[in-house]
Amino acid sequence: MRQQSPSPTRHLQVRRDRGHTVLEFRGEIDIASAEEIAPHLDRETERPDALVVLDLSGIEFFDCSGLRLLYRARSQVLDRGGQVHLVCTHPLTLRMLRITGLARLMPPRPTLEEVLGVSRPAGRRTGR
Repeated sequence: MRQQSPSPTRHLQVRRDRGHTVLEFRGEIDIASAEEIAPHLDRETERPDALVVLDLSGIEFFDCSGLRLLYRARSQVLDRGGQVHLVCTHPLTLRMLRITGLARLMPPRPTLEEVLGVSRPAGRRTGR
């Protein structure tokens, strides 16, 4: 079941899908858009036991400001007992994720369906 809320910014769409909060990043994610996204990201990732998907399939550009957002979201979700997953196929972003080691912490999946279709045992935390 998919439930979409109004877009908090033009760079972030938040929706609920099969019990997960999907945070879909859009367009160019740079220092300016990261400042715009951060408060909305914090609100969604600071919930206890959150199931969060960070979906980068709609990005055109992604710099170190975007990497900081991903790491911040990951830390907040895991610190509160939740699970976090990453969807990404953008070649340059995947390269940045591998170079920085973030791909080891949050292995990127190619599609949202792959993330949401995989069932996990209760209480198992991923991405750490």
